[in-house]
Amino acid sequence: MSGRQGGKLKPLKAAKKEKKEEDEDTVALKQKQKAEADALKVAREKALKGEPVPSDG
Repeated sequence: MSGRQGGKLKPLKAAKKEKKEEDEDTVALKQKQKAEADALKVAREKALKGEPVPSDG
């Protein structure tokens, strides 16, 4: 018998990703997207409860 026979092979480890430094524009965009997502979530919850959603118009 030579080496490893049969059985399940272990997966190779993925290379670590380098952290990228984000500029101010990217940070601002991510914050804006998060705020919009939170507002949408609140609006959906209110709609499911049957509460009126305030209009921005």
